[in-house]
Formats: sequence, structure tokens, C-alpha cells
Amino acid sequence: MAKENLFLCMGSACHQMGVYDVLPQLQTLIKDHDLEDTVELKGSFCLETCSQGIVMKFQDKRFCGISPQNVDTVFTEKILPVVQAALAPAP
Repeated sequence: MAKENLFLCMGSACHQMGVYDVLPQLQTLIKDHDLEDTVELKGSFCLETCSQGIVMKFQDKRFCGISPQNVDTVFTEKILPVVQAALAPAP
């Protein structure tokens, strides 16, 4: 299985909103869930939703309003299930 890219906006607005506090949390979440061979965290230029807070993009979905307080919840509830489903053996 090819790695799935998880993009984290590193644009100036997200920088001002604290993206560098979110980044290490995402790195830890990927490691804690043993996904280093499955998910690749990549910085991205502006994802064009600056007014909606820090943005992550996974597959075709954007997750806005990311903060150090909610990144764990968004990752475990929205992204992790998709990754786990892709890793599950076919019946």
C-alpha cells in the first residue's frame, strides 16, 4: 500500500494561528498509532481556507479549525478510521 499524504497547511495565516504547535502533535499521533509506514505528514502551502483556522487535508477532505486542543480528536475520529479501513485485510 502506498503512503497516504496528510497535508498540514504551513501558510502564513496558519503559522499565526499556531500550526507549529499542531505539527508535533500530529507527528506523535502518527507514531503512537504505528502509522509511519502508512501516513506521510507533509507541509503544504496555503490551502485557501485561511478564515476557517488551521487546515489539514487528507485524501479529498479538508479539516478546518484545527488547533492544539482538537487535533487529537480530529485525527482519531476522522482520519484514523479511514486509514485503518484501508489497512484491513480484504474478506
